[in-house]
Amino acid sequence: MFNPQYKLTNKIVAMLTAIAEAKAAIDRAKLLPKQEIRLRRQALIRMTHSSTKIEGNALNIHQVEAIAAHKKIDAPARDIFEVENYLEALRYISKQVQKKQPITEKTFLKIHQLVTHRTLSEDQSGYYRKGPIYVVRRRLGAPDETVYTGPEAKRVPGLVSGLIKWLKANINEEVHPVIAAGIAHQEVAAIHPFNDGNGRTARALATLILYERGYDFRKLFALEDYYNKDRAQYYKAINIGRNYEERRTDFTPWLEYFVKGFKQEIDNTKAKVTALSLKKVGTELQSQVFLDAEQLKILDFMDQMGKITVKDAVSILECPQRTAQLYLQRLKKLKMIKQVGKGPASGYILS
Repeated sequence: MFNPQYKLTNKIVAMLTAIAEAKAAIDRAKLLPKQEIRLRRQALIRMTHSSTKIEGNALNIHQVEAIAAHKKIDAPARDIFEVENYLEALRYISKQVQKKQPITEKTFLKIHQLVTHRTLSEDQSGYYRKGPIYVVRRRLGAPDETVYTGPEAKRVPGLVSGLIKWLKANINEEVHPVIAAGIAHQEVAAIHPFNDGNGRTARALATLILYERGYDFRKLFALEDYYNKDRAQYYKAINIGRNYEERRTDFTPWLEYFVKGFKQEIDNTKAKVTALSLKKVGTELQSQVFLDAEQLKILDFMDQMGKITVKDAVSILECPQRTAQLYLQRLKKLKMIKQVGKGPASGYILS
């Protein structure tokens, strides 16, 4: 049975307290829906750019933004696939949370399948490795150095199962969501269950855990930015042993790094939200405008594409045409969108 060992040091507790205070401020901040959608989209792009960049992806953030907007760019196919894949994995995570689906081994394998689609062979994408695995440091003018040896392949399914059971057992108990996400991130890196895509899968799983446990911060944060800014420090923090047995000994050093990074990103998020919060505006905007998930999907699509049709709404909401029309009419009544064109060519744009 997986039973991670760690200490909640004074430093970790103080940072978790500060994170909780920032969360309360972010949750109650008054933002225009258009502002919130834009911040959420920026976070999605930063998450994708940083998580793929850590693994060597050469695309810059503007190219990632273009891909997210379904625009063509001139770049190596593998780099484009990795970005498209991570975006798709994050969309899958959001859907799982909306459906209130528990994290299972199937979920875990699906995340890996999504992040490695078209970059790994079909018999490896979404499947555990069949052989040994090593993390090797390339050194100019010197022999390569093996910095980590993963556990035997035959142990991988059982180790992943132990992690999933631990997550399930602690979902309603005293393990803080940030601690649970950090431990899962580290444990996946330690198991190294796949031939490739381990880091992206670990980071995506950590995001899912945070979202699932109510620590999504309105989906406005991108923890991956912290790792990408100093990749050497990230690798130093996550590599706490030369093999699986050593690495499992004590999670505390990694958790101090993880929680520090989370606090830093949430502080940045709070600053952005505070700057945009509605303080003194017309009476019609003095109260927060709350939208449901479907309305936010519509506004998010419009922010990306500039326009939406009823047919688009049916597709993204996966609902009947009549229902899609009702959602669009409600947003129109709130004066958030307006209709343009007539007949079959009609659509809606942001007001």
